[in-house]
Amino acid sequence: MGQTQEPLPKGIDVNVPSVARMYDYFLGGKDNYAVDREASDELLKVVPSTRELALNNRQFLARVVRRLAEDHGIRQFLDHGSGLPTQNNVHQVAQSVDPSSRVVYVDNDPIVLAHGRALLEENENTAVITADMRDTDGIFNHPEVERLIDFDEPVAALFVSVLHCIKDEDDPAGLIRTVRDRLAPGSFMVICQLVSEDAATREFVTDFMDKSTHGNWGRVRQQRDLEQFFEGLEILEPGLVEVSTWRPDTDLAPRQRTQEWIEYGGVGRLP
Repeated sequence: MGQTQEPLPKGIDVNVPSVARMYDYFLGGKDNYAVDREASDELLKVVPSTRELALNNRQFLARVVRRLAEDHGIRQFLDHGSGLPTQNNVHQVAQSVDPSSRVVYVDNDPIVLAHGRALLEENENTAVITADMRDTDGIFNHPEVERLIDFDEPVAALFVSVLHCIKDEDDPAGLIRTVRDRLAPGSFMVICQLVSEDAATREFVTDFMDKSTHGNWGRVRQQRDLEQFFEGLEILEPGLVEVSTWRPDTDLAPRQRTQEWIEYGGVGRLP
């Protein structure tokens, strides 16, 4: 059982760590189980900045959504690999700017669907769907996506801290191109993932997470690998950066404390 001791949502395997639930644990959430906490604690022994990294990543997501909504008038958000709902979710930030903003969360973890639907029962402009983020046709043709997202108008497609879950043979850069090619001009791609310039860190984390999640993991990449994800896009200032430095709200905003691995990426606009 999780920390709340509530009945398990259908399809939850508490014997295998889930990336979404581990992320929830790092954020101080309660929708995780002993197996997730144990794996997370083992990870912290080698990459001790992981909890701060998760918090910084969440704040980056909120800043990006607010900037796209306020500065660029984006009113449609498609969040791939959204993870468990927490504070400052995409729909809360976007709808605080304009209540008519529409958001679809996409994740393949059944716990995300269970908790997300409960959260959004009375929000007609927001939906959660269960889908593999590699299945672009399935996502774009999903009834809830068709109901909420008009692909003739600009959309923000979010891939925030998820591409490290996709193996190289599944071609994450190709996935980004496929999504990009189906969006209207003036749309945005928000992309970041875990990277490390230290080979030992990359090897350990990639192997540990792949074994822990029974293959539901790609790899920790290097900063240069992310350049291919932004091909054909106009990258907004300040470029591709460690995400806590992407347009911080104040000079006192938290920063990444150590550099054994970081969340790295940025925002690109379709011409």
